[in-house]
Amino acid sequence: MAQHGGGRGWYGKVVGAALGVTVLAAGASAWSAQAGAVDGSAPRAESSATPGAGVKPVSVTIAHASDKGARGVNITIDDGPDPVWTPQMLDVLRENGVKATFCMVGTQAQAHPDLVKQVVAAGHRLCDHSVAHDTTMDSKAQAYQSQQILDAERMITEASGGVRPMYYRAPGGAFTPYSRQLAASRGMRPLGWNVDTKDFERPGADAIVATVQQELSNGPTLLFHDAGGDRSQTVEALRRVLPWLKSQGYSCGFPVR
Repeated sequence: MAQHGGGRGWYGKVVGAALGVTVLAAGASAWSAQAGAVDGSAPRAESSATPGAGVKPVSVTIAHASDKGARGVNITIDDGPDPVWTPQMLDVLRENGVKATFCMVGTQAQAHPDLVKQVVAAGHRLCDHSVAHDTTMDSKAQAYQSQQILDAERMITEASGGVRPMYYRAPGGAFTPYSRQLAASRGMRPLGWNVDTKDFERPGADAIVATVQQELSNGPTLLFHDAGGDRSQTVEALRRVLPWLKSQGYSCGFPVR
């Protein structure tokens, strides 16, 4: 699986904060390889995070297709919201008339509810990206997976003012049959990606753009980041990628539900 790492100290801080939240409250192989049959165990809501009564279950398979069809592209942006970079991303998206899916870390959403509301107000979609961005979630107990998914769902929903995330993206693609089934039972379609821009490595805006251009044939869902470090290269790359996509006849949409 695509394990995003490389000394990203921000995640250590998030994990520490998330553990604190948990204590107080409790008192890739590639992502496509994870899209097989789900085991028969029913998800257990071990967390108190159960916003949105009457949610409709969705498919447990990992989504990557675009609702815009064969020439559709999905812009997905992970790890925020961040007070420095998310507003800049929103500006670039607005300037190009593009809607995106923001995969938010629960503690970040809780810390910056104003930004979550701005994302929603601009017509973008929300995605649950767990509480602590633990890329080893697939090796952890079901109770831990449940806490990470459901607590993040609650944090994001509360921060947005009641708008629930429509997708669940496992950190680093660390899906399990259980986590997919649990997310799907909460109305959150498991969400993968086709093009990992590796912008978190800060290879330069030229390299990020080149990755998109070279790997877009792999599929329509593109992965960017708006937190976890200096994202100026990502902002610049996105500013160049979006007009290029349009010039090639692509339309930006949302992942299928």
